[in-house]
Amino acid sequence: MHVRHLRYAAIALLLCADVHAQTASSGFKADGSVTSPAIAIPYSSYASPEARAFFPKMLAAGAKAPPITAPIEQSRAFYERMNSDRVARMEKLYPVQIRHETIAGVGADVVLPAAGVAAENAHRVLINLHGGAFLWGAHSGGLVESIPIASVGRIKVISLDYRQGPEHTFPAASDDVEAVYRALLKQYAPGQIGIYGCSAGGILTGEATARIIHDKLPVPGAIGTFCGSLNDIDGDSVYVAPLLNGQGIPAHPLTFADLPYFRGADPRDPLVQPGRSAALLARFPPTLLITGTRDVTMSSVLHSQELLDQAGVQTELHAWDGMWHSFFSDPELPESRDAYRVIARFFLHHLVR
Repeated sequence: MHVRHLRYAAIALLLCADVHAQTASSGFKADGSVTSPAIAIPYSSYASPEARAFFPKMLAAGAKAPPITAPIEQSRAFYERMNSDRVARMEKLYPVQIRHETIAGVGADVVLPAAGVAAENAHRVLINLHGGAFLWGAHSGGLVESIPIASVGRIKVISLDYRQGPEHTFPAASDDVEAVYRALLKQYAPGQIGIYGCSAGGILTGEATARIIHDKLPVPGAIGTFCGSLNDIDGDSVYVAPLLNGQGIPAHPLTFADLPYFRGADPRDPLVQPGRSAALLARFPPTLLITGTRDVTMSSVLHSQELLDQAGVQTELHAWDGMWHSFFSDPELPESRDAYRVIARFFLHHLVR
């Protein structure tokens, strides 16, 4: 799938609205910004019936979420309830065994498929870095991302409880990932280790890989950056995605600078935004990128893939029409099952035995 085709996905959705009304009142400015009257945008005809039925429920649940400026205890309690419910649903569909460990001083949930690790994966392991704005998501959020991959791929997944804001700031999470990675290198060859994450975890996957390269460690066999990648959150999707998700056009789209974890960090630092260094990207391992056309980070993911491709890195990009940020956190959707299959297949293909 060519990136240039994906760039028109959000525009195509807008064209499904009342074209006559737009023609009457829409316009553009010299700086390239466009204006449009209030419009009704239909849900994607390419999405599954299950996604169509679930979409309004997802929006209603998201509307109850505390703002990012809310007291951290309130936000963590809200997302813990949401993710715990997802974990319970996932365990019914994807049986696993879970145990807690401490690796290099970092808490971790080790997830193993109930059917047992496949023989071909006996010497392979995945590190999961959970999402949650670098503020929440430890344990239950990590299990949401680990359970289906461990089960579908029949592979060991270690989900890390890395340090987050507001208690900690950059590069604490990268420190934790590197410490665990160093510990795993005593048991696994670097090519047998994969790293992946969604949202903040996708961003951290890129940062941790950059840190591994910076510190002259051997790179992992493959990585996955989902719903967040190698650059700040910017581009068309920071405006279009909220509109497509019924939130209107944001006056101030969320960026790294709004996250307490990045307080005091230099946004130009390639260990914060690896996409700023072509030389660093050239040493990245094969990378899987995942997004959806209603994901606020879609533009960042697409741009990251373009930069990796320019740097000569092998990439695989998947974008699901009509899907929102972290859509595969809800396991019942056909699109989620597709994503699990894609993730498992990618790592099983690229990690050495």
